[in-house]
Amino acid sequence: MKPQDIVTGKSSLWIFGYGSLVWKPDFKYKRSKVGYIRGYKRRFWHGDNYHRGNDETPGRVVTLIEEEDACTWGVAFEVAGSQLEESLRYLNVRETVCGGYLTQFVEFIPRGEAQSPIQALVYIATADNPIYLGPASTEEIAAQITVCKGKTGHNIEYLLRLADFMRHSCPDVDDPHLFSIEAACLAIIGPILLAAQQPVFA
Repeated sequence: MKPQDIVTGKSSLWIFGYGSLVWKPDFKYKRSKVGYIRGYKRRFWHGDNYHRGNDETPGRVVTLIEEEDACTWGVAFEVAGSQLEESLRYLNVRETVCGGYLTQFVEFIPRGEAQSPIQALVYIATADNPIYLGPASTEEIAAQITVCKGKTGHNIEYLLRLADFMRHSCPDVDDPHLFSIEAACLAIIGPILLAAQQPVFA
């Protein structure tokens, strides 16, 4: 779906973020809402050879996997007027060209009672993508995340910021996949950080 096809006939648009967009949208928007989408689970199954890794050591970032009973929490941003085309041009480079994500529309449900569902655009990477990595054990994913770095920064920053968002913005929501990888990464880097703090004697 091309950006020009998305904006046709629209004066505003909601964009749902479930990865780095939740803390770093980097585009102007009218308002935002925390909420969730049904029928998808968030997984660190997509490769990243630009933002959080490189060709030799691709990082791991999240994508959405269809699962009937699952739901994924995140943030939806409303863009309107000139923000609409500007945000889509920016996201086309960030998510599609550099990230390998495709677009589709989903039903976003804002948190809180008496909130009507909203049609929102979402970026999803599928197994057809050449840098898609697929499933791996928690330990394997954590080991990969702790050592990878790309043009935007360290892969572990991406993980920790996402976990921090869930912990603070969705405190009643459990995300075993995310939090187990966070714990495994902290177990790896904890001893390294502790050793770095020890005094060195000649």
